[in-house]
Amino acid sequence: MKRKRNKKYYFSVEGQTEKWYLDRLQFLINNEPSSVHYVSFVSKVEKNPLKFVKSVTHIDKIEITHLLDLESTEPKHIKNFEGSLDLMKKASSLGKQIKYQLGYCNFTFELWLILHKIDCFTFFDHRKSYLKPLNRAYGENFSSIDEWKEEKNFKRILNQIYLDDVREAIKRGKTIMQFNTKNNYRMIDYRGYKYYLENPSLTIWESIEKIMKDCALI
Repeated sequence: MKRKRNKKYYFSVEGQTEKWYLDRLQFLINNEPSSVHYVSFVSKVEKNPLKFVKSVTHIDKIEITHLLDLESTEPKHIKNFEGSLDLMKKASSLGKQIKYQLGYCNFTFELWLILHKIDCFTFFDHRKSYLKPLNRAYGENFSSIDEWKEEKNFKRILNQIYLDDVREAIKRGKTIMQFNTKNNYRMIDYRGYKYYLENPSLTIWESIEKIMKDCALI
């Protein structure tokens, strides 16, 4: 039997829940016999992409995905979001060996998790609105997003996610972005990174799809 090659993927993430999700995905891929590779996710909770790059030891060319939320269209949230894009661009300019990818969710990472189980194509006017579809998707009754994010609760939820769910989330993420394009929503191009102000929208599925394809799981 041919020995599986180990492939590394790099992520900087804004919060602990994103890192826990990546840990779960790594576990699922590495325990799937049909995967043609083992994967190793180098991930760190670091809001500053520039700091993350400086902490990474590498020789070959690497791509890094920064996972972050576009929390609303309020000026302060747009400023914070574009500030992160500024740092990603600066980090990419440190050398030809580094390329930063954008993996955003509008409004929040919870949108990506919902898509693993059910459709979520509805516009919301507040981040807290994701609680109801989260509870429906995972058969829970959490009273707040903070309760949902508690480590014991969140990791229990992650145990309900399997590779088939990841495939469905990718499909649903694509459908959302195709809908936005079809309806001529304005795509913002900032520093070479593209995003929609409208929710729902997201690009996190792009990096996850690449990993799944590399492993011949899609």
